[in-house]
Amino acid sequence: MSGHSHWATTKRDKEVTDSKKSKIFTKLSRGITVAAKLGGGDTASNSALRMAVDKAKEARMTKESIDKAINKGLGIGADGANYEDVIYEGYGPEGVAFYIKGLTDNKNRTVSEIRSIFSKHGGSLGSAGSTAYIFSSDLENPGFYIDITNDSTKEILIKLVEELEDSDDVQEVYTNFR
Repeated sequence: MSGHSHWATTKRDKEVTDSKKSKIFTKLSRGITVAAKLGGGDTASNSALRMAVDKAKEARMTKESIDKAINKGLGIGADGANYEDVIYEGYGPEGVAFYIKGLTDNKNRTVSEIRSIFSKHGGSLGSAGSTAYIFSSDLENPGFYIDITNDSTKEILIKLVEELEDSDDVQEVYTNFR
């Protein structure tokens, strides 16, 4: 007998799953809050809110959590958090461009975190507009791509993207490497 119980393994797996769900729900909740704040709490007249709620439902977020996020955006029972849209631009190894959209209640904390993530992976945070021109036509399809052939560089870039996406304040990450 190895000394490991089935329950311990199950518990550990559940903790990992719950942690991932929590991060996703936090991001979805922020999106709903901002959409409700900007366009009102009616999904029929607020297309941004309707899209945010649809995403939350796809992720199996509870109706109570969705309603709480909408109310927070409308200032009903809010905890005082005021989320703002933020855009960060930067460069990774090999000059790969990054365009990052986020929501934050503390810009200083978020910019510090993003800068730290870039530095850790050999990149740097750029100034406003430094990479936007690459993504201006369609954020899904950058104006040009950088082909990365070195596997270790690709691995670093993938880790950089993953760590940026794991940040609570980051909503979307766009890059031009393949």
